[in-house]
Order: sequence, then structure tokens, then C-alpha cells
Amino acid sequence: MKNITVYMGPMCSYCDAAKRLLNKKNIPYKEINIALEEGKMEEMLKKSNGMKTIPQIFIENFHIGGYDELRTLENKGELDKLIN
Repeated sequence: MKNITVYMGPMCSYCDAAKRLLNKKNIPYKEINIALEEGKMEEMLKKSNGMKTIPQIFIENFHIGGYDELRTLENKGELDKLIN
């Protein structure tokens, strides 16, 4: 299974929804809280080409976007293909 990284922050319902979807599917992921970890917001901005909203989700180094994009991949049956 590929490494998944989710950049998130506090009080974010979309972040919570992304975590619920990944947890429901038993997909392990690394959670990075950009509010608590120094330099991680800048890292996220660089990796996502300036996307400022959270969550920002990556499969390996492939940027899939936020929760809406994650949900769309799941609904189309493409998420499992991307992570395996």
C-alpha cells in the first residue's frame, strides 16, 4: 500500500470527513497538523502548488486535492487503485 499524507488543521469538518473515509476503509495515513507543526504549512503550500485549503491529501508524491476529490475517487471506485 502506498503512503498517504493528509495535511489538516483544527476545527476542520472536511479534515474530519477525510479521516472518517480513510479510517472506514482501513487505509493508514500520516496526519500532519499544519497549525501545530512548524514549517508544515509552507511544506503543504509548496507540495500543493499553493493550495491553502485543508485538507490537502497526497498519495506518495501525487497530490489528489482535498476531501471532495478524495470522495470523488472513492465514489468512482478509483481510490483503491491509486493506493495499491
